Amino acid sequence: MASEYDLLDRAENLDKQALGELYDRYAPKIYAYLYRRVSDAQTAEDLTGDVFVKFVQAVNNGQTWHTSVRAWLYRVAHNRLVDFYRKQPEDPSLPLDERLIAGTESPDSALAETLSYRTLRSAISELTQGQQEVLALRFGERLKAREVAAVLNKSVGAVEVQQHRALNRLRKILSERREGESDA
Repeated sequence: MASEYDLLDRAENLDKQALGELYDRYAPKIYAYLYRRVSDAQTAEDLTGDVFVKFVQAVNNGQTWHTSVRAWLYRVAHNRLVDFYRKQPEDPSLPLDERLIAGTESPDSALAETLSYRTLRSAISELTQGQQEVLALRFGERLKAREVAAVLNKSVGAVEVQQHRALNRLRKILSERREGESDA
């Protein structure tokens, strides 16, 4: 398998095979990241397509990036998400949980998993947008702190502080909910 830098060198010469390999390598990851943020397959596909159109345009224009291709793609994906959410109405409709439909496990365990998933999603939604983004990139996409910093155009220290605050806030929210359930 060719290294990212070899593929990038070839892509800069508009080598279609290299562009295809870069797409095959990163599109599933970018799609998964976007899907987790928008919870809609079609929207995630459209946004992923937009990210790779921007990528090809950048390569075609001879633009290079200061970090890795991967970090650059996540940054473009992040920017597309920001644009997408700016255009959304205040009260978006909630998507049907596809995991409940497609589950092969027992209805009881599927329901328990769905409730846990919803509880966590609800708790995460109470975090700031910046905290949500850091957690999505660090844990959802498994990026290193320096890669998240490059995506968000922040220092590594700022990312680590935001991650720490987000996790502490998430623990507090979930703890308060457990206490509220036990009191009921």
